[in-house]
Amino acid sequence: MSQGPTAGLYAVSTALLAMSRHLEVRDVLKTIVASARELLDAQYAALGVPDDHGGFAQFVVDGVSDAQWKAIGPLPRQHGILAAMLRDAHPERLADVRKDPRFEGWPAAHPDMSDFLGLPVRDGDEVIGALFLANKNCAGPRDGCGFTEDDEELLRILAQHAAIALTNARLYERSRELTIAEERSRLAHELHDAVSQKLFSLRLTAQAATALVDRDPVRAKDELQQVAALAAEAAEELRAAVVELRPAALDEDGLVATLRTQVQVLDRAHSARVTFDGRGVRALPAAQEEAVLRVAQEALHNALRHSGAAHVDVTLEKRGPGAVLRVSDDGCGFEPRETRRAGRHLGLVSMRDRANGVGGALTVESAPGKGTTIEMEVPGG
Repeated sequence: MSQGPTAGLYAVSTALLAMSRHLEVRDVLKTIVASARELLDAQYAALGVPDDHGGFAQFVVDGVSDAQWKAIGPLPRQHGILAAMLRDAHPERLADVRKDPRFEGWPAAHPDMSDFLGLPVRDGDEVIGALFLANKNCAGPRDGCGFTEDDEELLRILAQHAAIALTNARLYERSRELTIAEERSRLAHELHDAVSQKLFSLRLTAQAATALVDRDPVRAKDELQQVAALAAEAAEELRAAVVELRPAALDEDGLVATLRTQVQVLDRAHSARVTFDGRGVRALPAAQEEAVLRVAQEALHNALRHSGAAHVDVTLEKRGPGAVLRVSDDGCGFEPRETRRAGRHLGLVSMRDRANGVGGALTVESAPGKGTTIEMEVPGG
């Protein structure tokens, strides 16, 4: 490297601190790749996390534009040099990857690459990823320019810390999932113990009132008053339980980070491309943040389950003291005036109720074959 020892050490330290700052897996992957490309002065960098089916569960690149990446097409399979790194867990440093006998070509839109440096990312004996760079930046002609032993050693250090950061991020996500599952289980027990008992009492009291209507109207009136009281208590129990269902992630990470994380999970889980863009929104009142999150979840569920969309875009942007949520898809669309079919009616009613409950407004734009846009505006604090 052309940097002096102090500058090089500072660059490594900055990269490691950046990796440790993130807890979400995809954020960690992006930081690792960007840090590696900058630190080793390469044109391209990528990190692939393998799945169990010969492909990659995640594949993050740096140095390739969004338009290029889209044109390249599906994620690569585990073949050629990538497969060798995952299988043999050895570093690969090549003067020209195209001349290696394992090279199997790349798609037409793929950038041309020559010199190549790749290392497995290992957690103990397990290979959890492959980190590689291509095209070392050169002052002169590319011939004779490439990655050095020093570059390989530096990338080895980075890969070791990347493994730690990636493992910690995975543990964090798993612990959050367990916490959510445990909290839901606890609330389910509380609902069963409290609300179901009240509803059972309400049912018995209503039956008693029915039996007394003809022969003892006065007592029947008393029983009906008791029905009203029990119904009010049950409603209060439900309201308290719903308040407790406020997602823990909202309190820990805020609305923007929580939405981004959920969109990333849905993007990985569905064939549709799901994206998120948050613009300038800071903290909103707790009730409004929860309402926005719930409406986003309902709108995403409808788009991914019912619309057949190829793309679903979620945006959250500041508007005055409040914010606007927009969920748009390019799916089959529907006629909003005929939403009682296919279960859409209840979903839209629920979203409107949530918006109205925090002083906001919900609008729906859709037409058969024209996709759907759900927009929710909340006024802020």
